[in-house]
Amino acid sequence: MKANDLRPGHIVIFEGDQYRVAEASHRSPGNKRAFIQVRLMRLKDGIQREYKFSSTEEVEKVVLETHEMQFLYQEQGHYHFMDVENYEQMSIDGTQLGNGAHYLLPNAVVQMTFFENKPTGIDLPSSLDFLVIDAEPGIRTATASASYKNAKIETGHTIKVPQFVEVGDRIKVNPNTDEYLERSKGK
Repeated sequence: MKANDLRPGHIVIFEGDQYRVAEASHRSPGNKRAFIQVRLMRLKDGIQREYKFSSTEEVEKVVLETHEMQFLYQEQGHYHFMDVENYEQMSIDGTQLGNGAHYLLPNAVVQMTFFENKPTGIDLPSSLDFLVIDAEPGIRTATASASYKNAKIETGHTIKVPQFVEVGDRIKVNPNTDEYLERSKGK
């Protein structure tokens, strides 16, 4: 695959090791050639590194298996899941989940990726609903489009939301980018 097609969550072979793409952004600096800036996490030990690929450079993408897994609980940095088909339980280190760990609620069913029968991470949808459990007070003079405040969702993670969001609201969040999307329909 071309480096231009790299997305967070992809597993690639780079310098002989398997890496998960944690971040990928396309850069076009002035009159220079475009490149892809990536942050890679090595699967075997979690070590992260930054790298710049030419946008036309070929990268070997690893084909992964996926299984539906139910999140059970988190304990001492390990996240415990159960396969919904055969009820087999397993744990995965929090570093392998990346930002996805901030969006796991007990009993949530997610797609877990596997490489050579070892879990590599989870794939989350681009939109999830959460209850706001704490929020800074809104500023009355702030315009809705330009001003954001901190709000804590039911998982305990804090994100930026518009001033009109209050405690008790349900909101849609993109867990892959930490972005507030909109209020959920109905309270």
